[in-house]
Amino acid sequence: MNTANLQLEGLLVALAELSRLLVQAGAVSQEAIEEALQKAEQAVHADEARTRQLSDSQVDAMLFPIRYLALAGKAGGETQSFADLAAEIGRLKPDRVP
Repeated sequence: MNTANLQLEGLLVALAELSRLLVQAGAVSQEAIEEALQKAEQAVHADEARTRQLSDSQVDAMLFPIRYLALAGKAGGETQSFADLAAEIGRLKPDRVP
C-alpha cells in the first residue's frame, strides 16, 4: 500500500476522534459537524469543471474522507475500525446518475 494512503488513513482516524471530542466537550453539535460535511460533499459535486476532468472512481476518492468523517460521527461514542467504516462507505455509496 502507498505510504500516502496510510498517512491519510491515520489523519482521518485522528480527525474523527477530534470531532468526537469536540462534540463530547460541547464545543460543537454533531448536527453542526454533519451539516459542514454535507456542505463539503455538495461543494465537490458543485465543482463541475473539476469533476468532469475526473473519473467516477477519482470523484469517489475525493468524497471518501468526507463520507468517512460523516459515518464515524454517526457511530456516536463508539469507535469503529477504519476498515469497518471504509467497507460501510462502499456499501452505502449512492449509485451514479448518468
